[in-house]
Amino acid sequence: MAALSRILRSIPGSPGCRHQTLSHCPSLVRMMSSTSPPLPDRVRIVEVGPRDGLQNEKVLVPTSVKVEFISRLASAGLTHVEATSFVSPKWVPQMSDHKEVMSAVTSLPYPSVSYPVLVPNLKGLQAAVECGAKEVAIFGAASESFSKKNINCSIEESLARFEPVLSSAKESHVKVRGYVSCVVGCPYEGSIQPREVARVAKTMLDMGCYEISLGDTIGVGTPGTIRAMLEEVIKVVPLDQLAVHCHDTYGQALANILTALQMGVSVVDSSTAGLGGCPYAKGASGNVSTEDVVYMLHGMGIQTGTNLDKLVEAGKFISSHLNRETMSRVGRARQPKAA
Repeated sequence: MAALSRILRSIPGSPGCRHQTLSHCPSLVRMMSSTSPPLPDRVRIVEVGPRDGLQNEKVLVPTSVKVEFISRLASAGLTHVEATSFVSPKWVPQMSDHKEVMSAVTSLPYPSVSYPVLVPNLKGLQAAVECGAKEVAIFGAASESFSKKNINCSIEESLARFEPVLSSAKESHVKVRGYVSCVVGCPYEGSIQPREVARVAKTMLDMGCYEISLGDTIGVGTPGTIRAMLEEVIKVVPLDQLAVHCHDTYGQALANILTALQMGVSVVDSSTAGLGGCPYAKGASGNVSTEDVVYMLHGMGIQTGTNLDKLVEAGKFISSHLNRETMSRVGRARQPKAA
């Protein structure tokens, strides 16, 4: 009780404390800073707008517009811009120009920028490598039902399919990133057990993925469920090989990202203009917008290497071609006000 009384008396503005604000109470600041995990000094943004953002659009976006969008994102300082997907046009018509897009972006004047592409199988990898891809992504799930709906096989079957992809990628000196979908909730099964997420993530890491992106595919996560999931995953996957991929369906994405940062994650997937959704996940609205993530990070003193003004302009560019307003709150706030 004596210890509790000392803590209560130390709270600024309370009876017995001479300090009126937190900043004027050095002892409490020291106590809080000593118990709070350090935030990263720098966060790497993986931009997924050109692929994950556009894949669900019904109206086909011209190849030239996609390439210009990617170029604007690269010029804004993003170092990883997911360019396209080497999947069957039958399943994702929007990505049917993947060869043309990849051929064009590899010629852009940004040699330090990586343009990863999504591949579903060995055939997709081979086509991507022929087009000059230096990094690819594979996608699995922590939900059996979602796996069957998304890639028409069980979790175990999907993991088995990844083995030849990773083996061939290694021979071709191509980096592989792994996505795990539905890490906290599934549109068919509901809540997902954190230990299943950890198992799938560890398996993909052991197969050779250099990084695992944990996706809240339908945006049902909260800081509580994200924390519980990460606590289980970091038992088997190093923090510096993890990323988070948050959808903003329930308006929780920024809070969930902050929770991940507080736990030591320093890589965040996001989509300029808040584009996105999953064609196989009912209720999945857009990804968290890159502009909103960068605005939050910069406001916290965390570096990203990006130019927010250029990101906002890139968001306006692609939104105008989609004939709708940007979904980024920052982008909307920075629009000229009507007289």
